[in-house]
Amino acid sequence: MARYTESKCRICRREGTKLLLKGDRCYTDKCAVERRAYPPGEHGRARKKSSDYALQLREKQKVRRMYGLLEGQFKRYFEIADSRKGATGANLLIMLERRLDNVIYRMGFANSRAQARQLVRHGHFSVNGKRVNIPSILVREGDSIAVIEKSKKSLVIQEARDVLARRGAPDWLEVDEQEFKGSIKTLPNREDITFPISEQLIVELYSK
Repeated sequence: MARYTESKCRICRREGTKLLLKGDRCYTDKCAVERRAYPPGEHGRARKKSSDYALQLREKQKVRRMYGLLEGQFKRYFEIADSRKGATGANLLIMLERRLDNVIYRMGFANSRAQARQLVRHGHFSVNGKRVNIPSILVREGDSIAVIEKSKKSLVIQEARDVLARRGAPDWLEVDEQEFKGSIKTLPNREDITFPISEQLIVELYSK
């Protein structure tokens, strides 16, 4: 199955919340969720009674779309999380937060996770001094991430830094905006993920 390439605002409306898929636009009055706070389609305004399965599916879709993953990728993350010690749902979210494309977005070097993924694939970043092009790399505590020298003048990266002041970087990251670099102070905890997610619904869905 190919990656979704249609309107990103439509996804946010379907999930009923801002997934911040369009970066800076999501913080303005142009945000589709603010202007049309109901699902897209002919019957979007109709009242619907959701089953337990529907609630579980919507929560899984919300998280999967927020991090920009295909169904197969997301399920593999869940299987790995389920095989580790601790709460499966928390393990899953922490793994997703540790993805390189998400970390670059969190550091403010990209306007969205999709943009971060593209920048990584084009080789604009290095991890511990080594240039990388794999967005799914899981960062570790102490890792250093930097924009490569010739990409520091990139207008896309410079504009993204302006948005960082609006959303802020999480406490588990240290960012040096002037030097275009950052580091992983510590691995994220469940408490560091403030976006409203009910991961238990995802666990219940995959446990059927």
